[in-house]
Amino acid sequence: MPTIAIVGAGPGLGLAIARTFGSRGFDVALIARTKDKLETLVAQLGKEGITAEAFPADVLDRPSLTTALEAAADRFGGIDVLEYSPAPHSPVPGLSMAVPSEVTVDNLQPQIEYNVYGALAAAAAVLPAMRQAGAGTLLFTTGGGSVHPVPMLGNVNAAAAALRNWVLNLHNELAGSGVHAAHVAITAWIGEGGPEGIPSATPEQIAPLYWELYEHRDQPELVFNG
Repeated sequence: MPTIAIVGAGPGLGLAIARTFGSRGFDVALIARTKDKLETLVAQLGKEGITAEAFPADVLDRPSLTTALEAAADRFGGIDVLEYSPAPHSPVPGLSMAVPSEVTVDNLQPQIEYNVYGALAAAAAVLPAMRQAGAGTLLFTTGGGSVHPVPMLGNVNAAAAALRNWVLNLHNELAGSGVHAAHVAITAWIGEGGPEGIPSATPEQIAPLYWELYEHRDQPELVFNG
């Protein structure tokens, strides 16, 4: 069976993506910081007939992320799809928001570490095997500010835009190799309880975009507008 590794797996979008791929015959490797939460998701998916396994790792601890992806590849015989979408819904040390005029090295660097360096480490762990096989999919997620920045997220948007730029360029580099890289920008608040005036969407509404990118393999980017 093919395998998808979801970095930043949680009970929202990560679980919806796992169900989207798992219901179509994929095994699922779930990667996030908290083992107990991952095992809860594994149990949920198991009840739905989806084979999943937990691989705890922190995207800010790049060696642990590499180790988790290597363990997932060993467990399932390889990784066919990598999806990267960590979301700091709970406080992460060093992560804060700043308007553009107040962006500094100190408040931008943690965003770069979280968004960009984690993605680079994840890609580096799986891309060599994909290149050798001549097949594979790399999917990376950011907020809509990577495409249409908003002042209140000056540092967050800058880091997300850097990731988006790298993914689009990786897509260009990999053209013709059999490996497909693409970016998903989400311009909506996921779930309930978002800020007033911000469109919202359910994880189930967003997850099909990832399958579309995987199945058609002809687009470098999809933008979800709530």
